[in-house]
Amino acid sequence: MNYISVIKTSFYFFPIIALIITIPFIIRNYRRYGSVHKLRTIIVYSFILYLLTIYFLVIMPLPSIEEVAQLTTPKINLIPFSFITDFIKETPLIITEPNTYLLALKDSSFYVVIFNIIMTIPFGMYLRYYYKCSLKKTIFLSFLLSLFFEITQLTGLYFIYPRSYRLFDIDDLILNTLGGLLGYFIMGKTNKYLPTREKIDQESYTNGETVSPLRRLMIAIIDIIFYFFFIILLSIFIQKYLLLISFILYYIIIPLIWDGKTIGSNFLKVKRNFNKRKLLNTFLYPIFKLVYYLIMPNLALYIVIFLLAKINHFITFVILVGFIFLYLSFYLGNIIFLFISKTMFYDSLFSLEYQSTITKKKENLPNNNESV
Repeated sequence: MNYISVIKTSFYFFPIIALIITIPFIIRNYRRYGSVHKLRTIIVYSFILYLLTIYFLVIMPLPSIEEVAQLTTPKINLIPFSFITDFIKETPLIITEPNTYLLALKDSSFYVVIFNIIMTIPFGMYLRYYYKCSLKKTIFLSFLLSLFFEITQLTGLYFIYPRSYRLFDIDDLILNTLGGLLGYFIMGKTNKYLPTREKIDQESYTNGETVSPLRRLMIAIIDIIFYFFFIILLSIFIQKYLLLISFILYYIIIPLIWDGKTIGSNFLKVKRNFNKRKLLNTFLYPIFKLVYYLIMPNLALYIVIFLLAKINHFITFVILVGFIFLYLSFYLGNIIFLFISKTMFYDSLFSLEYQSTITKKKENLPNNNESV
């Protein structure tokens, strides 16, 4: 498998990794900044894609277990700078013959060394630019990254294979660490052309002062999750009218005594402000949403199913599919409406505003010359 094929493989796997980390990434940003900055998203996701790519470059191509079991090649090289000796012995380079220079550059004894350096240059650049790492920390983390790769190889991909199928080479540790170091210095010359981490953070705080549609949607999802756990916990103590009591406690009583916050909204640093008739609207608002989003569409679905039970099967199927499409479109349409209008029609009905409780801590933001 060549390098291009490995890179393609990493791009195939990246959407899976992105899907796994997206919700935690969004929640973390909303809790810390109150918003998800587009440039921060690009930086973090590109960093993950980069790490995934170099990991695949290290472990691939994957041999069969039978092939590895028959290997008799060395497992470890602890002699530093042996790549220099290998270059002198194996390269076709002859100093007095310029026509051998290009052949020497194409020889594996040269390009493997260069590849091991280039591979971690972006790592050092990311560490200095976005993660604000010092020189010592960049060197240390670059070494740890290389050590992780070498241990992966030494253990036969974490003991999946009976032995290592690639060499644990101390030279790789040296070259990868050197690459991270070079990346650190390269970023020192180029980061003045890029938005600083401090600027990204400040813009995130500014954007976080407004509660975005995505943030509201995430609050609703988190509240549903917490609400189910709340029902389970409450069921230990009561059984009669469990759903009714749990709904009143979670969506009415808790916000009433907690300054307009549910567990989900507090988790994402948001509270609800009812500008008029606070006590009445705190009670009516969740009831309206319960009727609008749960009772009304599901009651309509129940009625349709009940009426279709007496109709020809084929017609029943067609109508039922059509109604299910409308049923799903109802929820999707409300989400689209929220993202387009930035608010819901019933917000004004209940004089409701969502207020971000994120505190901008400017004094805790590092300055341009500080490394952490």
